Amino acid sequence: METIWFAIVALMITAYVVLDGFDLGAGAIHFFVGKNSKERAGVLQAIGPVWDGNEVWLLAAGGTLYFAFPVLYSSAFSGFYLPLMIVLWLLIFRGIGIELRHQMDHPMWHSFWDFAFSVSSILLTIFFGAALGNVIRGVPLNADGYFFEPLWTDWRVGTQNGILDWYTVLTGVVSLTALSLHGASYLAVKTEDGMNERARKCVGISWYFLVAFTALSLIATVYARPQVLNNYRDYPIGWLVPAVVVGALAAIKYFHSKKSDKPMFISSAAYLVGMLVGAVFAVYPNVLPASTGDEYSLTIHNAAAGSYGLGVGLVWWIIGITIAVTYFVLLYRAFGGKIDLGSEH
Repeated sequence: METIWFAIVALMITAYVVLDGFDLGAGAIHFFVGKNSKERAGVLQAIGPVWDGNEVWLLAAGGTLYFAFPVLYSSAFSGFYLPLMIVLWLLIFRGIGIELRHQMDHPMWHSFWDFAFSVSSILLTIFFGAALGNVIRGVPLNADGYFFEPLWTDWRVGTQNGILDWYTVLTGVVSLTALSLHGASYLAVKTEDGMNERARKCVGISWYFLVAFTALSLIATVYARPQVLNNYRDYPIGWLVPAVVVGALAAIKYFHSKKSDKPMFISSAAYLVGMLVGAVFAVYPNVLPASTGDEYSLTIHNAAAGSYGLGVGLVWWIIGITIAVTYFVLLYRAFGGKIDLGSEH
């Protein structure tokens, strides 16, 4: 049962990254794709019907984490208090940037909220990537299952790490690059003419950086935490995951050259899924590895709720996820197709 809930939490986080990832990426390249106020409004128009729904997956993942692994929830939310507050304010700033931009027809008003939307999107992609890097690298857990991390220490990977070091900054850069490409792929699907060309150009440029940063991050991960290879040695089927990542990168390049925007976007989503599944596979059965020693790590066994509660919760989760998936399918079908640039917000 613990493994099932581990997979469920990983699934919901993956759904958040794939869905909210493209509108975060759209914000990161907001000024590159939108060359004037009308086109930047078009970027918001492309994500407008779905961005707040996409963010619900983050809330749902947090709620699921609290239900299934309460020890992990309490430990992580206390140890990561500072970055979580930063992320919260960035989410707020980004949300009001989207909602307030169209409330007043003034160039300075539009420019300010465009800037707020873009900068908060960029910083969020970096912080989310750094958060994943912290989980993979490990945090300084003590015998009580708690920890504290300053924003940074000496930028080295060791037993007493900061939130930011050379490794987590690298994972943040990978996240920024990957989600920028993902957002550009989505905008290529939703836009036409000049905006479509610039979105596709962004995909083409980002692809080279993504290949380089992906290879570098994999090498750095093995260097920073060699234990990530243990599951791959014990279960060779796991090597299919890197194959999926390589295949997705190749598919992005191929469909980009063929100007096939939808398959390119799907390939970008496959890359994100592959990278996240690879990370989850590497840390299992840990849910929060400890840099201070494996004996302090939080696992699916010592961090999970009671088996009876997990069993009952699984029934309700299946009901809830069925409703949610149905809603999202209807939502994306209703707002499919290209945007009509200049129409109502």
